[in-house]
Amino acid sequence: MYPAGESMKVLVTGDRGQLGFELGRTVPQEFEFVGIDVDALDIRRQDEVRRYVSNCRPDFIVNTAAYTAVDDAESERELALAVNSKGAENIALAARGVNAGLIQISTDFVFDGSSGRPYLPDDSPSPVNFYGTSKLEGERRVMRAWGEGSLILRTSWLYSSHGANFVKTMLRLMRERETIEVIDDQVGAPTWARGLADAIWRLVKTSDTRGVLHWSDAGVASWFDFAVAIEEEAHRLGLTSRRTPICPIPTAAYPTPARRPHYSVLDTKATWKLLGSPALHWRDALRRMLEESV
Repeated sequence: MYPAGESMKVLVTGDRGQLGFELGRTVPQEFEFVGIDVDALDIRRQDEVRRYVSNCRPDFIVNTAAYTAVDDAESERELALAVNSKGAENIALAARGVNAGLIQISTDFVFDGSSGRPYLPDDSPSPVNFYGTSKLEGERRVMRAWGEGSLILRTSWLYSSHGANFVKTMLRLMRERETIEVIDDQVGAPTWARGLADAIWRLVKTSDTRGVLHWSDAGVASWFDFAVAIEEEAHRLGLTSRRTPICPIPTAAYPTPARRPHYSVLDTKATWKLLGSPALHWRDALRRMLEESV
């Protein structure tokens, strides 16, 4: 635990993204928050990262900076690797240089989706797309560079009232289209970035958590289930003026450059036990997020 009464400086990279934004708006009083984005710090540049972290001297770093365009990563492999792998390693090396703790955010897409049960933190990864490959390589580089001070925190299907995400895309399509087709044979766990931010702050408070953990909201859903819930909750809250039918389709009917795992549910029990409470169910979290827009 961090000494009581002392202020901990926490550097959050990628603070304009969904998770970085939520971390910035939920900072506990006892922390000093330093947020930075790509305009001010390019994590691909090792010397630049080292200098910035050396001058800032944070007690903890949360690296949310990432290349997240899953389909584009298939054709922009060098860029995806530079950010998600080498960039993550640069952050870890800089953290080691000032003896700062590190939480590296990763993804359910490091798994291939063939398990049929929720993935444990120590299950063997096997990504089916290059985005997952780049994030997995980032995990490995972080652990090699600063394993003694780092936590890999995997999450899934992230959304927020800020930034681009599935929820906001669905809300837009509901206003534009008479019906919407959504894939029903990919299953995971939607995760509100606000809940993940709260979990991260609690993990930072423990200060000594290392290894790999998983976090998502409770429950599971297909993208179709998620879309139906968004439509129902949005209409109930008056965010849409009419009902929009959601039609299920198989993955084969909506080909994309990158494959997706059919089942990428993360087993989060260890994290919930560590923090002393489970996450909200994904539907409750979705409702709370949408209520912000009313």
